[in-house]
Amino acid sequence: MTNLGKMLKQAQALQSQMGAMQAQLADMTVAGVAGAGMVEATMSGKGELRALKIDPVLVDPKDVSILEDLVVAAINDARAKVDATVAAEMAKLTGGLSLPPGMKLPF
Repeated sequence: MTNLGKMLKQAQALQSQMGAMQAQLADMTVAGVAGAGMVEATMSGKGELRALKIDPVLVDPKDVSILEDLVVAAINDARAKVDATVAAEMAKLTGGLSLPPGMKLPF
């Protein structure tokens, strides 16, 4: 029975640490760039787009497809950086514990 009590205490501690990590991620910002920095997307650690900066040189009403592609690329770059940061923070928290396939924490 002692092992069960110990496991429950560890699970509660992990849950508390995950709550703190989620709050930290919500406050964190990550920037993704495209077009040699001409487009920059800033996201929270939870993947919410917070800001989008576009160099005015890219604004050409006759050819918006390049601008659209660069915006998508910048957002995807920011999202990849968020995912990498979340994975690194989770590895620190779980001590490298492997989670079953398809189980993504904390989201």
